Amino acid sequence: MHVRRERPTDHEAVRALHRAAFGPVAAGRGAALVEDRLTDELREDAGFLPHLSLVAVDSDAVVGHVLATRGWVEPLGVPALGLGPLGVLPARQGSGAGSALVHALLAVAEACGERVAALLGDPAYYRRFDFRPAAELGISAPDPAWGGYFQARVLTGAPVRGTFRYAAPFERL
Repeated sequence: MHVRRERPTDHEAVRALHRAAFGPVAAGRGAALVEDRLTDELREDAGFLPHLSLVAVDSDAVVGHVLATRGWVEPLGVPALGLGPLGVLPARQGSGAGSALVHALLAVAEACGERVAALLGDPAYYRRFDFRPAAELGISAPDPAWGGYFQARVLTGAPVRGTFRYAAPFERL
């Protein structure tokens, strides 16, 4: 398996893997699947960062995808990253594909001088990447009900304080 930048020819495979990865989760919570549509909308948004849309590939098949888009920490409008969605084909979950994608994305982001990355996700999973509750870093979630599931990681420079804002497609969820 290797990790590389997503290409336009990967888009359909990425949609399919997000449907496979998140469809059962959405059905279990009685909600509509949003990750496949969200990914498409993020690619069309001004906050899309092509160098931070990565795929895990095994034998020429896309088995995982992650992206980060431009976000901000208000009130000063400090640039930040919103990480997600992260999806891995169900048959490949637990194989290290997700971890490889997150490590690669964070390495690229840090090399590009990004200051902070934030996400909404399972603390037990993201702790291994040094994410912690964003409130501990002085960053408030867009929705206070997210509590400890809204996490952040400082990548470079001094910590920033304020309220995190995702790229516009997240606001339409």
